[in-house]
Amino acid sequence: MGMETVLVVGGTGFIGTAVVRQLRSRGRGSARPQIRVLSSRTPPETDPADDVRYVRADLTQPETLDGVCTGVTTLLHTASYVGRDPVRCEAVNHLGTLALLAEAHRAGVDRIVYVSTTSVYGPGPHRGVRELQQAPAPASPASASRLRAERAVLDAGGLVLRPHLVYGRGDVWVVPTLAGLLARVPGWPAGAMPRSSMVSVDDLARCAVSLACGAKAPTGPDVYHVADPEPVPMDRLLSAMHRVLGLPLPQYGEPAYAHRARTARAMPGLTDHQYALLTRDHWYDCDRVWARTGEHPGPGFEQRFAEYRSWYLRHLTGTGRSSPAGPITGR
Repeated sequence: MGMETVLVVGGTGFIGTAVVRQLRSRGRGSARPQIRVLSSRTPPETDPADDVRYVRADLTQPETLDGVCTGVTTLLHTASYVGRDPVRCEAVNHLGTLALLAEAHRAGVDRIVYVSTTSVYGPGPHRGVRELQQAPAPASPASASRLRAERAVLDAGGLVLRPHLVYGRGDVWVVPTLAGLLARVPGWPAGAMPRSSMVSVDDLARCAVSLACGAKAPTGPDVYHVADPEPVPMDRLLSAMHRVLGLPLPQYGEPAYAHRARTARAMPGLTDHQYALLTRDHWYDCDRVWARTGEHPGPGFEQRFAEYRSWYLRHLTGTGRSSPAGPITGR
């Protein structure tokens, strides 16, 4: 078998960038796969000695994908549109994935891994849900189109990863949105201390690369949840934001109906489903992915979160007022 060549689709985005970092760390010389990055953005300026090859293409323009999979052994698909335009959701997430899979089939790509989302399950609460245990019921155009993409990937014999809340270097949604909410509505609803499945972007990338390129990489279609084995209670998340980033703790105990009403006025772009992600349990059994990959889950949420202190401090003001008023996950 010749040298492995991995195509990272969306490799300049939040998750894709972490995947490229992980691929770069996998050995040297012939032990490291050749890395090809596909992105609709202008490729960054790189050192001539850098062995990462950037390819500019657009999932919504299938003709630009011609030849991008030639010589590729593994396809790692991390690209998605997470906005609310249903036409663009379909064009990027579903039809774009179909076009990409067709090109991968023509090129004879061996392995396909697609990073999706637990939002395909729809509204919670979800407690300890295992893969394929619960029928998907997506509540947004983004998650519905990503579910259709999932099905296409599985039909092609690929693997689907479903993380829930992803944080870390590059996060502009989860922590910034929560910080923005606390700046606008400093209270927290009584009794709303849900547990959520969370994973750092680097731990997600480790799992994705291990499933795609590792010695124990599985064959055949399958779905994996990816998260830290221990779900994170909301008060632990808020305490970590206070301790690591200096953000104020909320005033606990506000009546739930009053908090939702104030939130709707302060952040009208936050839907009921997105609000529920903050106030209801959404945690998923993820034992299979750690057993399958043999990867260690890491040191736990608090230590991982502290590792990203510099990133978040650069992208938040002291009160979080610069954070977006959009969805907590954008999904």
